[in-house]
Amino acid sequence: MAFKAPYLGKDELRRRASEFLHQYNRAGTVPVPIELIIEQQFEMDIVPTPGLEAHFDTVAFLTRDTREIRVDEYVYLNRINRYRFSLAHELAHRILHADLWQEFEFDDIASWKAAVSRSIPEKEYSFVEFHANFFAGLVLVPTSNLVASFQECVAMAEQNGLDIRDEATGAIDLVESYIGRAFQVSAAVVHKRLEAEGLLPLTQ
Repeated sequence: MAFKAPYLGKDELRRRASEFLHQYNRAGTVPVPIELIIEQQFEMDIVPTPGLEAHFDTVAFLTRDTREIRVDEYVYLNRINRYRFSLAHELAHRILHADLWQEFEFDDIASWKAAVSRSIPEKEYSFVEFHANFFAGLVLVPTSNLVASFQECVAMAEQNGLDIRDEATGAIDLVESYIGRAFQVSAAVVHKRLEAEGLLPLTQ
């Protein structure tokens, strides 16, 4: 049977992420304690793995039994934002795609990469990756918290005479970096979330 990614539109992904946050982060803690959720609520192991990115161009991957997330050891120790997003991304695969993982025989990252290249059409794999990225962004940067933080940053910028609509000032970059630090994600993730919520591009 040919590999077929499930159809999950943005509205469905938003619904699933909202349910996730309600169940696992009901207190609305920011930054979202994704590591604790994975280890305590899902009873999964996070396994630092040397050379994962260098040798396989992969920061993290979900094992076939969905009981472990193996993460590049350097990222685990030194890149907190990438580490957290990678955890959320792989957890998204468990939540959204666990049945797909059972379609393939693999024991490690090498056999997983081989299975992907051999059995999953590029277009289908791009759908699966989009699901995981979009879900991870929604989970790590919840919409209500993002909107509140963005509005606060806009007000602060205006009080200091900065127009974040003027790209030449670099103010929007400062805003995205500031929000990223609060949520422990990269400025790039914040930028995509702001776009997804219709807060960018800014207009006069």
